[in-house]
Amino acid sequence: MADPELTNIRSQRMQDLQQMRTDQQKQEEMAVQQENAINGLLNQVLDQQARARLNTIRVAKPEKGKQLESIIVQMATTGQVGGKLSENDLVGILERINAQIQKKTTVKFDRRRAAIDSDSD
Repeated sequence: MADPELTNIRSQRMQDLQQMRTDQQKQEEMAVQQENAINGLLNQVLDQQARARLNTIRVAKPEKGKQLESIIVQMATTGQVGGKLSENDLVGILERINAQIQKKTTVKFDRRRAAIDSDSD
């Protein structure tokens, strides 16, 4: 009694959903593997106090923590890190990041507009 075209559409839709589910699982697995690789590299490059400082930064400011992690990973992969980075080295890297981000703000005051005030009348 079921329409063969309808069952065909249903089976095609089920296959599409299963394919999407497996693709999503593969992406999640790759993300977990990448995160594990980054954590392993950070454990090799940072000493215990620096690792604790990095975790504190990630909790307080996640975007800055990710940026700092990526810089450390890049330094480690290019061979710029000679040994384990200490907490002071991590603070130095963080200060360089903050110096690049900070913008100079200037306030411009137009005296001519302030002189046209009608309060003196």
